[in-house]
Amino acid sequence: MISKSLTDEKSIKTDEAKITKPEVKDIIYEMDKTSSIYNYAAAEKGKVKVKVKLSEDKIQKIHDICANFNNEAGELINVLHQSQQTFGYLPAEVQEVIAHCLNVSTAHVYGVVTFYSYFTMIPKGRFPISVCTGTACYVRGAEKVLEEFKKQLNIAVGQTSDDGKFSLSCLRCVGACGLAPVILVGEKVYGRVAPDGVKAILDAYKDK
Repeated sequence: MISKSLTDEKSIKTDEAKITKPEVKDIIYEMDKTSSIYNYAAAEKGKVKVKVKLSEDKIQKIHDICANFNNEAGELINVLHQSQQTFGYLPAEVQEVIAHCLNVSTAHVYGVVTFYSYFTMIPKGRFPISVCTGTACYVRGAEKVLEEFKKQLNIAVGQTSDDGKFSLSCLRCVGACGLAPVILVGEKVYGRVAPDGVKAILDAYKDK
């Protein structure tokens, strides 16, 4: 049953992601009955277990988001979307509170978060940098531009600088092929970026 449910779930398109209640129930049932660590004993229903304590207002905010979707397990993806919009990312502690509110296993929430590329468990920097690696940008040197950003910031793709100012990611296409190679810093577009222009772009944000 679980292999079929998971296969069905992964066949859903990202932009149309909807997990039906029967699938959720099947997956949770199979996980919970074979792994006691994810069972929700009656005595634990009123508790929220987190590795790092979240502030009460943050916990309440998550409760409010879940309540907006009637604490329905089938609304997990919508809850995750709204939670990420609120907190910027989905650390394990936030996932555990969501699991508690929706009465599903933490393993299931984690599986959904890691399956869809839209969700992130890593906080983004104040100035998220996105390098377009679509075909037009790639053939015009986007890879070298990306390498220069990694060198200047001393981080890998998907990471955030130590000062929390910059994070680095890749995009497939931003629809500005005539300006290739293109990068975005937040919502600001930079076109025809060369490796030797990376430092100047970063310097423009150093005092912000």
